[in-house]
Amino acid sequence: MAATLDWQIIACPKCHSNMELRGEMAVCTGEDCHTQFPTTEGVPILVREDNSIFDTQQFLRKEDTFFRSIPKWREWISHNIPDVSLNVNAEKNARKLLDLLKHRPGKARVLVVGGGVIGAGLGDALHDANIEWVETDVSWGPQTQIICDAHDLPFHDGSFDAVIVQAVLEHVVDPLRCVNEIYRVLKDDGVVYADTPFIQQVHGRQYDFTRFTRLGHRRLFRHFEEIDSGISCGPGVALAWSLRYFLLSFFSSQRMRGIVSFGSRISFFWLKYFDYYLARKKQALDAASAFFFLGRKSPIILSDRELLSDYQGGF
Repeated sequence: MAATLDWQIIACPKCHSNMELRGEMAVCTGEDCHTQFPTTEGVPILVREDNSIFDTQQFLRKEDTFFRSIPKWREWISHNIPDVSLNVNAEKNARKLLDLLKHRPGKARVLVVGGGVIGAGLGDALHDANIEWVETDVSWGPQTQIICDAHDLPFHDGSFDAVIVQAVLEHVVDPLRCVNEIYRVLKDDGVVYADTPFIQQVHGRQYDFTRFTRLGHRRLFRHFEEIDSGISCGPGVALAWSLRYFLLSFFSSQRMRGIVSFGSRISFFWLKYFDYYLARKKQALDAASAFFFLGRKSPIILSDRELLSDYQGGF
């Protein structure tokens, strides 16, 4: 996949100087840097180790980071039983993002942060021939083109027409720094599409840190003009997650937790379908499982007083 990368947009994650691919190494050309980053199987590992919880050797050794390797039979079961999660607005948001990009001259370039696997609603969009997709992650996945940390994105300023960051910002130690990096690599009129949880239990084990209310999420993107925002996963999903994790709390053995996880998915998956109705209700904003934000990069910063006036919950 690395052969399709445009190295003109790739920058050193430490100093933002140009990078050159020399054999199996990506080398920074900065006069005072010259940091070298390895590639493996054609995928560059552009992780700034002095500012990351990850190190290069983890990826060279193919160690599990966020995504864990599981037996094929468990993977088959997981894909063939109902899930308790449902992003009711993902496909609509993906279409809206594509519509925004259609009006741009030439081929739009879109960065997917946390794109090692296909995000909700993006299945068809990733086949759009009018878009150049750059998919990054801190985990090996079927879609991973570049391994990098969102705290230090290895791209030049203003390289992208859009950035997609779904189910990622809860898993980074400094969400604000990551959003600032997204702002930096976007063009002046670039667009961000984010999906981030509010009421969800710990997932991703040690790589899980933060949750956001709707207003907390909006403040995170205060350097962006809002195009649209709202519920991505509603109160039905929040309740299903809570019931599942309530039952899991009784067991420590992996065998029993696997049985309970399976049983809870079968028992509670139907709750998510209430969200097709509830996601349209403002009072549901106080109980939603996750929120989306679609916004355009702006020189104007949303003030905290403006933020407070945007409360739309039920109280």
